[in-house]
Amino acid sequence: MILETERLILREMDQNDFNSLYAVLADSDIMAHYPYTFDEGRVRNWITRNMERYSKDGFGLWAVVLKETGEMIGDCGITMQNIHDHLLPEIGYHIRKDQQRKGYASEAAAACVRYAFENYDFPAVYSYMKYTNIPSQRTAMKNGMRFVEEYEDPDNTYTRVYVINRKEWEEQHET
Repeated sequence: MILETERLILREMDQNDFNSLYAVLADSDIMAHYPYTFDEGRVRNWITRNMERYSKDGFGLWAVVLKETGEMIGDCGITMQNIHDHLLPEIGYHIRKDQQRKGYASEAAAACVRYAFENYDFPAVYSYMKYTNIPSQRTAMKNGMRFVEEYEDPDNTYTRVYVINRKEWEEQHET
């Protein structure tokens, strides 16, 4: 286990998670704001790439698991992404359609932001998404991120970027 929240466990994923992750990434509704819907090969590569990230970076996208049932409902985590020509730590998430609108993405993303600031020396963390992805924009804002830019992107037409810096996060989490 990497992280635990009130309702979720985030853990490293492996190829045994294929069916659960395929149900998320191969769903055209969920991936409507992504350049493509995943086929079986892309899902297997997605898992392999994240397993490589765990070894190389110490983080990646983790399996999002419901504490109550042990069921994997998506992924969420930290990856280094090219955001407007800069390699930056990004919080990303995908939640299965029947589990959306229950706050799981926000809960998992908040835990990942905390993990990033408590375990790494990142001055800021980001979330980026296609300009039409309003739910992801709301999730970023729920986690204290603010909109910083929108730029043209051949994959997304326009990409919107949200950020929270360390000082902002610390101020939001003072006891």
